[in-house]
Amino acid sequence: MAFIELKDITRAYQVGGDKLVVLKGINLQIEEGEFVAIMGPSGSGKSTLMQILGLLDRPTSGKYFLFGRDVSRLTDDEGAALRSKTIGFIFQMFNLLSRTSAMDNVILPMIYAGASNREARGRELLETVGLSDRMSHKPNELSGGQQQRVAIARALVNSPRVIFADEPTGNLASDQAADILRQLKLMNRAGITVIMVTHEPDIAAHARRIIHIKDGQIVSDEVNEQFHETDAAPSVGGGTAVLSAPKTALPAQFKLQHGGLNAAEMSEYWASALRAIAANKVRSALSMLGILIGVAAVIAMLAIGKGAQKAIEARISSLGSNLVMIFPFSQAAFHGGTGSYSRLTLQDLDDLSRVSPHIAAVDGELRGTVQAVYKDKNASTQAQGDLPAYADMYADVPYYGRFFTEAENDSIASVAVLGQTVVNELFGKENPVGKTIKLNRVAFKVIGILPPKGSSGWRDQDDVIIVPLKTAMMRLGFTAWGSGNSRGRYLDTISLECDSPGSIGSVMKSVETFLRARHHLPSFQADDFTVRNMADIQAALTGTTKTFTLLLGIVAAISLLVGGIGIMNIMLVSVSERTREIGLRKAVGAARRAILIQFLLESAVLSTLGGVIGITLGVGFSLALSHFAGWAAIVQPQAVLMAFVFSAGVGVLFGFWPARKASLLSPIEALRYE
Repeated sequence: MAFIELKDITRAYQVGGDKLVVLKGINLQIEEGEFVAIMGPSGSGKSTLMQILGLLDRPTSGKYFLFGRDVSRLTDDEGAALRSKTIGFIFQMFNLLSRTSAMDNVILPMIYAGASNREARGRELLETVGLSDRMSHKPNELSGGQQQRVAIARALVNSPRVIFADEPTGNLASDQAADILRQLKLMNRAGITVIMVTHEPDIAAHARRIIHIKDGQIVSDEVNEQFHETDAAPSVGGGTAVLSAPKTALPAQFKLQHGGLNAAEMSEYWASALRAIAANKVRSALSMLGILIGVAAVIAMLAIGKGAQKAIEARISSLGSNLVMIFPFSQAAFHGGTGSYSRLTLQDLDDLSRVSPHIAAVDGELRGTVQAVYKDKNASTQAQGDLPAYADMYADVPYYGRFFTEAENDSIASVAVLGQTVVNELFGKENPVGKTIKLNRVAFKVIGILPPKGSSGWRDQDDVIIVPLKTAMMRLGFTAWGSGNSRGRYLDTISLECDSPGSIGSVMKSVETFLRARHHLPSFQADDFTVRNMADIQAALTGTTKTFTLLLGIVAAISLLVGGIGIMNIMLVSVSERTREIGLRKAVGAARRAILIQFLLESAVLSTLGGVIGITLGVGFSLALSHFAGWAAIVQPQAVLMAFVFSAGVGVLFGFWPARKASLLSPIEALRYE
């Protein structure tokens, strides 16, 4: 069987509602080592015939045998694998990658074929075609003849058995055309089958065999008597001829497949992605903007949310452990709604200390605002009356001086313990212990300084003065909320310390039972008091913080979604702009997988780069809020990792459709795209 054999090949296209038949029953045989010129007027079908011969297109009917095997129905990837190993193309329009060097253009088919020694082979061929001093130049830095010589070197790089040249001299001056024709003859002398398409008789005259085609049919097939072997002797550009006979053969198994991904392919994908991004800097920056904003918002919101949660936990822990607190109003009123109220008395305080054997200590509290004065300085601050047990229950033992005693409480002594903020405002660097201050014009002796606890977000916990409970009632005249002028009788809260965390539940039940009985509440009536423990309060505050953080996170996620859609639009534009490049890559052996990965990688690089910048801005914004606004902001490594993975995932997710669209383009449709 002949090297190439066509049997009854037809090719028809659907144009609107009509069927356009371009090739009409072509029968043709070409032996290995021939130099064939296919001639015909414009529209005769010669280019379509060459595209079918080069496996860039499929026939509508008929059979195409190459190396003795039927290749007319190969899949896209099988055709790409066969092209990369056995076929080379020289195009009229050169079809060089504009953003890559001559060397990179030449070795491109070797990358898809998984060949080694690429640089050495590319350098060898560029020297052969006389471009040893132009290897690093881009196509726009080369003349037309030099670009075509790069295309010739690219066609030869995988040692093909057949070269297809489509109007190889159509865009060249006469002297450049002569050089290219001599090079084609040189290739043919090395044993490569050369099939050239042209409409110029003087160009066709350089071939051994000339086939004329008209209206989709072969009208003549003749041997060129004027062909001279000696015309092929000189090499182009003064280089040394290094062409060797091709060794590539069709694999024994019929199903051709590309091998796995190799490092060179991945390197080419990375380089292509970066070149595409760099070539359209403004567009790339705008497409990254949505991802950037979304990731920065996610980082900042999670940092603020986590900071708020930690601040709440710190404040709760500073209030003591294993505590149960009783408030004189119902659950509805506790949450800011309308509900019933009751009163907590000193008698309740005494009786509650005995309702459960698991109660280790009790404290009653009464709060009010006072004007504190020392010499010429004064400050408006929060004062509260407590029992001596308060210091241990709330981890508030003075770090300097002491707390008041039971005797001082019983004797209604005018002693006070100051928070650090009050100390700073009234005394500065002066030692306050032993000094006398006035609270609402009543003289008090300072006996201790409370340990610093910091700001809780609602108020400064160090802006406080603590006095004995009975002193607050009798000397400062504090009254419980809602108790009118009933001095010395009612409390704002009662706190109970349990002997262990496990006993908190039983203590709360005992307290509820006792107070319902004390307040004579029937079973159908809700409590007119509220019993809470620190875990309940912490859960409520943390839940609110988490909800707020979630809402902010949803807003940030929407921004990421919008950014992803923007990247998808940009990638669709990129696919449209680079359709001819896609066709070229497929023509030189790129499988669908290669095109898919290339564009997916480009999309992922865009989104990941936007994500990295967004992470940087988000962390910077969080630190700025913490430093300048005083907000607690904690950036967690897992939040940064999540944002990074999410941003890369957005690129892959939204880049998949454009990438798949690019991978499904047929080589010839892509090459014809304008």
